[in-house]
Amino acid sequence: MPDSSTALQENNQLGSAAPQFVQGLGLFSATAIVMGSMIGSGIFIVSAEMSRGLGSPALLIAAWLVTAAMTIIGALSYGELAAMMPKAGGQYVYLREALGPLWGFLYGWTLFLVIQTGTVAAVGVAFGKFLGVFFPSISASNWIWHIGRVPTWHVGPMMLGNMEIGLNTANLSAIVVITLLTGLNSLGVKMGAAVQNVFTSAKVLALAAVVMVGFVAKNATAIAANFGSGWRNFWASAGWGTSHAVQVGVGGPTAYVGVLTVLAVVQVGSLFSSDSWNNVTFTAGEIKNPKRNLPLSLVIGTGVVLLLYVLCNFVYLSVLPMRGDPAATTILGRGIQFASEDRVATAVMEQAFAGYGAKLMAAVILVSTFGCVNGLLMAGARVYYAMSRDGLFFESVGRLSKRSGSGGGTPVNSLWVQWVWACLLCLSGSYNQLLEYVIFAVLVFYILTIVGLFVLRRTRPEAPRPYRALGYPVLPGLYIVMALWICGVLLRYKPQYTWPGLMIVLLGIPVYLVWTRMAAGKQQEQETV
Repeated sequence: MPDSSTALQENNQLGSAAPQFVQGLGLFSATAIVMGSMIGSGIFIVSAEMSRGLGSPALLIAAWLVTAAMTIIGALSYGELAAMMPKAGGQYVYLREALGPLWGFLYGWTLFLVIQTGTVAAVGVAFGKFLGVFFPSISASNWIWHIGRVPTWHVGPMMLGNMEIGLNTANLSAIVVITLLTGLNSLGVKMGAAVQNVFTSAKVLALAAVVMVGFVAKNATAIAANFGSGWRNFWASAGWGTSHAVQVGVGGPTAYVGVLTVLAVVQVGSLFSSDSWNNVTFTAGEIKNPKRNLPLSLVIGTGVVLLLYVLCNFVYLSVLPMRGDPAATTILGRGIQFASEDRVATAVMEQAFAGYGAKLMAAVILVSTFGCVNGLLMAGARVYYAMSRDGLFFESVGRLSKRSGSGGGTPVNSLWVQWVWACLLCLSGSYNQLLEYVIFAVLVFYILTIVGLFVLRRTRPEAPRPYRALGYPVLPGLYIVMALWICGVLLRYKPQYTWPGLMIVLLGIPVYLVWTRMAAGKQQEQETV
């Protein structure tokens, strides 16, 4: 197996006749990947569950501000690594170079098994469910082929199973969308970028429109409930001495915790909604002037999206009361906490535009999810390609196919291997549960990657760094401290998220040993010949 520090360089310098990546992504396209991969369906939904856990308008905004701070610091830190190593594979490469090939593989393994493909499946099915607003026959309960139901069982504080398996019209819609977008991306990076640019522009404008409409359509009842009494209602239950109830695990005892702990507990929702900002690093080999455009796209993309996210939550609070009654029959009565099916944004639009607000919001989410799936598919395939070039994934995935008019090679095999697994997850009904499991693991890999920034500063001090992380070492160090605090809290209070995620990651160790042994055997055969 080639030495990890030079594997990609050697593999990308194969004969000139072999297809090569084309640098077809400018700053706009790179930024569109950042923003398009971040904005899916989460921002329109997760504030309901977060509100139930917090019970305070101020803490809801604080949770999103903490997520914004962490994400932007992460983007600033990744910018240095991206400019230093502008290669296909992104975060996989950073982990490999800083901490060793095992860590890179574990990230790539988890990305393929759950993080990327599971998100593709979840967002794809969300597309199908919201398409059902316009076509009622498209529904998760409208089965074409119902294989069966996996029963629920408890393992300590963890709940497993509880899923329906088969083909229904909602996940069929997801499979159709995933297939269409995989096919378009197979035509070349320029085609994938064109789709991404159009849909990201559309959904950012739509999200901005939601913000503007929300402020125009603010509701006096909601304003009084969330901001009244000289803003005392806004700060209610947000004091340092206030205790918040948190259930430990699934069906576990109730613990009473302070503000910092409850904020860490609810970060699962806001961090998931803000995730995938790192996807642009996977496509580094196809970005023009990557040493400049990669750091810029990370900062611009995350900054704009997170500003919109925070403003969206202010809109939610200006249109709906935060506290609500699950038995209420009106939108205002249910509030943010108990919005129907947690669709807070839909409830806001329906309150503002009774009779057709739900369809307006459904159209926005359709555009958002379609563009999100495209960005995830485009970026993820580049990681599996990079792993294959290192001998750590199927050999065929490491080949580029030349496409007429694309101007360069495309990892077509990688795209279609990703398609197979994502479609199976759509059928399995397990993707949402799997995504909950890996939020903790995703955060751990972010921590390890930023630790890698410190490692590379020490081990490769003379390496070219066109961009240096702003605020180093204070800001990257602050990110590590904040993320470790959240991980520690989740380990203690939400073991149903943490331990299964760790098990998925650790399962990659024996797989890594098998791949490395196979790669070593092939190399030995080639040397013998």
